[in-house]
Amino acid sequence: MKRLSALHVVMGCPMDVFDETPGCPAGGYLTGQLLIAMPNMRDPRFEKTVIYMCVHNAEGAMGLVVNRQIDGISFPELLDQLNIEPEAAAPSLPVHFGGPVETGRGFVLHSADYGQNGTIMVDPLIGLTATIDILKDMAEQRGPRQSILALGYSGWGPGQLDGEIQQNAWLHVPSDDTLLFEGDLDTKWERAIGKIGFDPALLSGDAGHA
Repeated sequence: MKRLSALHVVMGCPMDVFDETPGCPAGGYLTGQLLIAMPNMRDPRFEKTVIYMCVHNAEGAMGLVVNRQIDGISFPELLDQLNIEPEAAAPSLPVHFGGPVETGRGFVLHSADYGQNGTIMVDPLIGLTATIDILKDMAEQRGPRQSILALGYSGWGPGQLDGEIQQNAWLHVPSDDTLLFEGDLDTKWERAIGKIGFDPALLSGDAGHA
């Protein structure tokens, strides 16, 4: 995983994942749900990950891993690289690994109490903003009540995610604010599976999806 010194951080939605311009339109049957890696996940980048799905439609899918933090990158260091100078000391916020695609691109997944022109409402309760302005507001503690700051995203081409689900690589469950934003990152995978009512130890590669 790249350290801050090796990153060129940018904000903005990856237009190749979506089917309309401008902005990042949300739509599709998994949009707003949580994708949970099955125990037999073969890709180590996604082992025991929980991904919030920002969009899933005929053009592909895009989501953010919400249970993996990037070591060695602090929020103040990120602000410094983006030449953002808050009036007071910036809060200590975790920086998450959103996925292996464009790891220098930043996104903020957040509660619906915050919004600006660049905000895409994934559902009535959750917004996605990828602008410098939201980082400035977060640095000044004027940002959303709940948020996840992530570098990189998880992306799939047309039909790719659907095929992986059919191969039992992923489970999917409805999201909720408590699971998405609160609690220990190390237990989020187990808590997400617990929403289905399964014991993670009983899951195998032959299990179906919710």
